Amino acid sequence: MRRLLKKLIKLVVYGLILPVTLFLKGQLHQFYLSQKPKFTRPYWERKRQRLREFNLKEAKFSDFNFLFRAAYKTGLYLLLFACIFYLTVFAGAYGHVPSKRELRSKQNNTASEVYSADGVLLGRYYIQDRTNVKFEDISPAAIDALIATEDVRFYEHSGVDIRSSFRVLIKSLLLQEESGGGSTLSQQLAKNMYPRQDYWLWDMPVNKMREIIIARKLEGIYSKQELLELYLNTVPMGGNLFGIERASRRFFNTSADSLKTEEAAVLVGMLKANTTYSPRLYPERSKQRRNVVLNQMAKYNYLSPAQADSLKQLPLTLNYRYTTHNDGLAPYFREQLRLELDKWASSRKKKNGDPYNLYTDGLKIYTTIDAGMQKHAERAVARRMSLLQKKFDAHWKGRAPWGNDATVVQNAMLRSDRYKKLKSAGLSDAEIKEKFRQPVTMTVYSWNGSKKEEMSPMDSLAYYERFLNTGLLSMEPGTGFIRAWVGGINHDVFKYDHVRAQRQVGSTFKPILYAAALEKGIPPCTYFPNELQTYPEYDDWSPQNATGQYGGEYTMRGALAHSVNTISAQLIMRTGVDRTVDMAHQFGIQSKLPEVPSIALGTADISLMEMVSAYASFASRGKQVNPVYIQKITDRNGNVLREHRGNEETKRALSPTNAAIMLHLMEGVVEEGSARRLRSEFGLRMDIAGKTGTSQEHADGWFIGITPKLVTGVWVGAESPKVRFRTLALGQGSNTALPIWGDFMKRIALDPAYPGFMKSQFEPLPPRLQERLSCESFRAEPPPQNFFDRVLDNVADKAVKTYEEWKEQLKKRREERKKEKEDKKDRKKKDRD
Repeated sequence: MRRLLKKLIKLVVYGLILPVTLFLKGQLHQFYLSQKPKFTRPYWERKRQRLREFNLKEAKFSDFNFLFRAAYKTGLYLLLFACIFYLTVFAGAYGHVPSKRELRSKQNNTASEVYSADGVLLGRYYIQDRTNVKFEDISPAAIDALIATEDVRFYEHSGVDIRSSFRVLIKSLLLQEESGGGSTLSQQLAKNMYPRQDYWLWDMPVNKMREIIIARKLEGIYSKQELLELYLNTVPMGGNLFGIERASRRFFNTSADSLKTEEAAVLVGMLKANTTYSPRLYPERSKQRRNVVLNQMAKYNYLSPAQADSLKQLPLTLNYRYTTHNDGLAPYFREQLRLELDKWASSRKKKNGDPYNLYTDGLKIYTTIDAGMQKHAERAVARRMSLLQKKFDAHWKGRAPWGNDATVVQNAMLRSDRYKKLKSAGLSDAEIKEKFRQPVTMTVYSWNGSKKEEMSPMDSLAYYERFLNTGLLSMEPGTGFIRAWVGGINHDVFKYDHVRAQRQVGSTFKPILYAAALEKGIPPCTYFPNELQTYPEYDDWSPQNATGQYGGEYTMRGALAHSVNTISAQLIMRTGVDRTVDMAHQFGIQSKLPEVPSIALGTADISLMEMVSAYASFASRGKQVNPVYIQKITDRNGNVLREHRGNEETKRALSPTNAAIMLHLMEGVVEEGSARRLRSEFGLRMDIAGKTGTSQEHADGWFIGITPKLVTGVWVGAESPKVRFRTLALGQGSNTALPIWGDFMKRIALDPAYPGFMKSQFEPLPPRLQERLSCESFRAEPPPQNFFDRVLDNVADKAVKTYEEWKEQLKKRREERKKEKEDKKDRKKKDRD
């Protein structure tokens, strides 16, 4: 094979290239010899002498032959140069010229779009703000205005308008007059698709020739309608805004197919200079340009003169809507989604082998978010948090909530982007602190709207540390679909998402402990004494009730409803710390949990997402519920790239019977405990089970509530746990988080879009289970017992204790036997070796 290839190369070189080279060499040598006398001094002296002796008056026609020969030769040289120049540009000597195949597969950088479950556009991820539309989805007025203004012979030429080119050549170069553009729409499209490059002195001719070549190729590939569609999708409209659809949305809050004639004229008028004729920045200038476009439409019979005159009299009316990634519904959710999809897209390959790009490939992401519920959630958060912030500010009356602890503001400074930039620039800590103390004019956020203030960056950090923040997450228990996600009070100012943040959960952890106790076999109607106890084996741990009240006995329902810490301590002692932690993990909690008895009181740091998922298990008959927020992802052509399958098998966290019992216990929190105001103040009539929670020093307030159709959790607190209310009455979850939950539920219940929500009910308990749970939540003192009752109780207690000890011993024996077998295997293996 190698020999054959060598022979073929020799044949091409010696049989074709070498003879051609020798022939060209001979021809060039002859040409050089013929022209050699012209490069001598006597030749040019004779030429100069003839010009001196030339008399125009006595000259004959034949005397001008030398001029004709010179013009003829110059024309041939120019033609030769033009051909060579065209071929070199066509071959890509001055930069890449796309092939027809590449042009046929060329796709615009298109934003990926995020949709809610009910089809509402939530947001977009993009580098270039563009949404592609079909030709039939573009207003005919926009098409007419474009052709009349930019390329009136668009349907007559094949990419290059010779008449326009000659007009530009004569008027611009020879007459020095304004001639209008000579580029056709196809040439402009070529420029939009492949932006011009810098070639120094050759800049204009090379770019123009390149655009002519690409335009001719485009005309050979696409129909005229397809070219108009491509053009109106690629055309820049100022900044990072591209295409007729996004321009229509931004300037007139309408779609491209609904543009009025005068609106289309404004947008087409902007094509000459996006900024110069921007209707927002220069409305008068834009109006004048609009009228020029209307005149062009009348000139070429797209409008009658009367119609054009009538439209020119209209004022320039905008409905400007500029949105950023911080605007619109569910900004915190969209940011979390972006981080996840960015990784997913980079690991997913397209047919050509390139990874998907979230910002340019026009993906469609269909989520589980319910747009209506999301609106209700955001409105509930805004209303209740603004009221709570007023209470908080009045509570501290201008004093710093962190007192003399300077580390709160100091840590905020270390986390700030300004500090990181200054540090990366090489400034010392002393220099950075000095810059943070210098007052500057800045815009600061407040619940009454943004305002400009003169303050130092350090003062601004202290200002923002005073704000209380929140997180809200709402999930369907049966499917795990996330229906509402609010990560904070304002995404533009507070980027941190509190749905994912780990904070101390307080008493909202207690239902997990109670579920573990039920799984162990402790009856729910067991009465526990509400008494202060000390546990020497745990460093004299002595948990106290938040209210400071003791006495009487509670069942599980009563103890949970009133969040009695002493009884939670007794339960974890009987249930076991390991069993409780295992139960939490079975519910889907992945955070690291402290394996100490105080976990019964909620000392663990867990995210709102994990807690809501855990509570969803109670409403799904004990099955573990995994959160789902992406239903489907498709490419720009509608091909499905990823889809959620709802038939996946799920693990069981606890038995269906105990899940039903837990719902009954948590209903007591609403009916007789810390969440009673959901009935009295908010008028909610649906079945509700839930639990309030308050962390140490009431820095975190929680409420997680379960209804037949939704499980919703709310957290409230500040960025720093040192920023908090001074009293339990103001800082507890029933005062901070629960009102947001109640407001959210009330809005959904009153919305006609969610019929039956207000009166929804849990599945009724079976009669036998109702009988098991038929006991009073509290009794002031235990009933008197006779001698036989006391003996039987002692025997029963000893029997239970003996049974538990026997189970532990059996477990230890099994582990010992297992270890012995493994040791024997290891010894045999060593003997073989």
